[in-house]
Amino acid sequence: MATPYHIVPTAAHNDLVRAAYLHRGYTAAEAEDAARFCEMASAHGIRTHNAIKALHLDHLFGSATGGCKPGAEIRVVEKKFAASEVWDARLKLGQSVAFRAMERCMELADQYGIGQVSVDNAFHYLWGGGYVMDAAKKGYIAYTNCTSTLAEVVPFGGKFPVLGTNPHSWGLPTQDACGFPVVIDWATSTVAMGRVQQLKREGKPLPSGAAVDAEGNPTTDANAAAWLLPFGAHKGYGLSLLIELMGGMIGGSLPTLRGGGAHPEVKAAGFPAGEKRTSSFYFQVIHPDAISSGMFARGRGFAENLKAVLDDILGHGNEGCMLPGQPEAQNAAHTAKAGGLLFSAAEVDALNEIAVECGSAAFEAAALPVYEV
Repeated sequence: MATPYHIVPTAAHNDLVRAAYLHRGYTAAEAEDAARFCEMASAHGIRTHNAIKALHLDHLFGSATGGCKPGAEIRVVEKKFAASEVWDARLKLGQSVAFRAMERCMELADQYGIGQVSVDNAFHYLWGGGYVMDAAKKGYIAYTNCTSTLAEVVPFGGKFPVLGTNPHSWGLPTQDACGFPVVIDWATSTVAMGRVQQLKREGKPLPSGAAVDAEGNPTTDANAAAWLLPFGAHKGYGLSLLIELMGGMIGGSLPTLRGGGAHPEVKAAGFPAGEKRTSSFYFQVIHPDAISSGMFARGRGFAENLKAVLDDILGHGNEGCMLPGQPEAQNAAHTAKAGGLLFSAAEVDALNEIAVECGSAAFEAAALPVYEV
């Protein structure tokens, strides 16, 4: 059954996002980065990390609480490694930091074949897949991970949330092989908390094995969900733990303290003096020429060889399988066909709440065209 969405003009959406961030004290450049990111997320159908989620996070943990500082300037920590940089984000807007870090990684990869940037004292950058997708479209292999704002995930075999949703994101330049970048992007929890919030707005249930209630009992009720579970049991737990330890190497502190702490027991204990509550980012870009032997079978070129690999994977009766990044590419095609960004009725209501906050004109849902997906 087709799902109806309202078409919100892209320019009007971006104007609203800019106005909201400016209203909260961010600079014009930061507001522009925020609008660019939110447009990118919505255009690709990332409903869990659109403007609604971005501004909700900023309200809960960002500019309203001191967890993110409008106008902050990044400090580069001196290191001896030519292809590596370490940044102190100083609580600058996460989207602005992430765009700049990925751009710097691409510059380093052009020079050294590979580039990496790690970031301490960071604020959530939202959809990691967008940053690697953007780099992949420019011809690079890209990767990023981050420690999440809050510890909301119960470890495999445990009952207390001590891990972030801690997403991994990879982007591969496969456009000439299949028409879009392959983008492998997921939280290490079965679902992201943004997905829980989305399903709560829509009045829909969670998948089984995704969440537990406050007492640690499994639940599919989005309204009762308190904590998340790792995907793939011990496998998702291992990937989440990997990011926690990488974050600890970068400079991150105790997971349960990030963002001020998610669990009531942690909040009640108070915040220990000298500890940190910030997230950590990691970015890496590889120039494809840096890893290529050039010895492709039967004289195939780079793109031709990638296409042959994908055709083999999707052959042999697997023709109906979907590639990672394909749903995002399909959503982008729907956005282009609709001529604007697609939002549900509940999301339009949420955008209008943002408009009221910053004194912008609200969207009249009844007057917006409808597009069915």
